[in-house]
Amino acid sequence: MKRNVLIIGAGGVAQVVAHKCARYNDRLGDLHIASRRRAKAEAIIESVREKGAMKVPGVFAAHAVDAMDSAAVARLIRQTGAQIVINVGSSFVNMTVLEACIETGAAYLDTAIHEDPAKVCETPPWYGNYEWQRRDRCSAAGVTAILGIGFDPGVVNVWARVAEGMMDRIDSIDIVDINAGSHGKYFATNFDPEINFREFTGTVYSWQQGRWQENRMFEVGQTWDLPVVGAQKAYLTGHDEVHSLSARYPQADVRFWMGFGDHYINVFTVLKNLGLLSERPVKTAEGQEVVPLKVVKAVLPDPASLAPGYSGKTCIADVVRGEKAGRPVEITLYNVADHKEAYDEVGSQGISYTAGVPPVAAAILVAEGTWDPGTMVNAEELDPAPFINLLNTMGLPSRIRDAAGDRPLQF
Repeated sequence: MKRNVLIIGAGGVAQVVAHKCARYNDRLGDLHIASRRRAKAEAIIESVREKGAMKVPGVFAAHAVDAMDSAAVARLIRQTGAQIVINVGSSFVNMTVLEACIETGAAYLDTAIHEDPAKVCETPPWYGNYEWQRRDRCSAAGVTAILGIGFDPGVVNVWARVAEGMMDRIDSIDIVDINAGSHGKYFATNFDPEINFREFTGTVYSWQQGRWQENRMFEVGQTWDLPVVGAQKAYLTGHDEVHSLSARYPQADVRFWMGFGDHYINVFTVLKNLGLLSERPVKTAEGQEVVPLKVVKAVLPDPASLAPGYSGKTCIADVVRGEKAGRPVEITLYNVADHKEAYDEVGSQGISYTAGVPPVAAAILVAEGTWDPGTMVNAEELDPAPFINLLNTMGLPSRIRDAAGDRPLQF
């Protein structure tokens, strides 16, 4: 049994994590949240208090920490007595937070692959460049590290494991992420613009025919007919979960597709062609050195500010094809989330909601010993049943559509 949670980060996803941890603090113990600026963490705690989200009276404290300083994070873990760390800060801090957990013995959970600020779109497999290199040390220290346990990566990985149990052979896994909502702004990103744009400016990697395939962003598009949101155009995109799922299912094609409207593509293309998405410093005529991407980030809306006016729905799905008893089968596992409902519950938009609820569910399972392997794992390596069943009660229900119809997914 593990108790007491430290949340690293104070953005839109951290807001969801904080609210959901508060609603389950009877199972998680004392809660702490840390950001570089303590005021941001305090604001999230205040929003929790305003919603009356704490299930039982208890500690919820804010802290300031430089998450790039592993020693400082380790000191904070010891100071708070946290035995579970949910890292929803920038993916630039994954390694320093993970190192602090290995040092202190705290369980580590994150929602994305580590990124080196100096590198864009490294060669696959991305997990192999950083996280997986610490796997043996986690095992030696008996430290549980659950990687990529947001929604995508995260829930979609678990769905693949569910599909594995329903088929004799998996031939392809297509993960489709559609945001059919509207934030009402001329242009904005749903996550940190710097991290968001880095996903789309490099090579698009997918796993097909037993090898890595390279494409350009927006080069390959396809229309997907999904529940609730209907027919939506999505584009082949490089993404975290492809890199672990391809290791577990090397015989299958593993692809990630993300929906984009024409307006987003047009603005993105102009920014890229003008060099405004570059991370290389340039000098202005006045001699001031600036990084174009950081300037773009500074002038775009804060993703957390989009929540109050967001409307519409998201649909994220795994479309899995394979064979059962000698016959071809296709199943779609999916979730539909509503932006307004997310805002009403936790003060965040639906994208943050889908990313923030799963790590809290995982933290509960770690706390209770159900998911506590004492080593480093990706989500698809764990028993999917308790996780899916818990998410069904936490606001992120899974559904399945196959030859038998459309129905809730539960165990």
